[in-house]
Amino acid sequence: MDDFAEFAGSAMPGLLRYGHALTGNPHDAADLVQGVLEKVGSRWPAVVRRSGDPLAYTRRAMANAHVSRWRRSRRENLVADVPDCPAARARYAFEDEPLWRALRTLPPRQRAVIVLRYYEGLSEVEIANTLGVTAGTVKSQASKAMSALRCALADAVDGRCEA
Repeated sequence: MDDFAEFAGSAMPGLLRYGHALTGNPHDAADLVQGVLEKVGSRWPAVVRRSGDPLAYTRRAMANAHVSRWRRSRRENLVADVPDCPAARARYAFEDEPLWRALRTLPPRQRAVIVLRYYEGLSEVEIANTLGVTAGTVKSQASKAMSALRCALADAVDGRCEA
């Protein structure tokens, strides 16, 4: 287990940054990283033996877990009584930044591609391996995401988008 502890310790800052960009806040990012590392740690010897790149495997697992969680959360949750007042929510430093708002509007796969490319600095081939898609899919998702981000940021600046 020492190898896994070493891996988790060294990869944790990058995984938390990636999780934050995927989920939009540090608390959900920590939950995502913890859940994925629990699963990876329980299968550590097989992950190392089969994947060859545990970090890419872990990032892919995070992206898949985030997409699965996002799909589940889209379903309606019924409650017996309407709360008297809305729950207080902590505000984050970057929450009102136009780029972060625009990034949160992207579909999960496009957001993952943008984060891995421009935030983590991975190549298209590395992103394709991480997400389990082809390099062509990475290019098309990046193109669509960049177009959507440009449009969203143009709307934020001057109120119109020239797509």
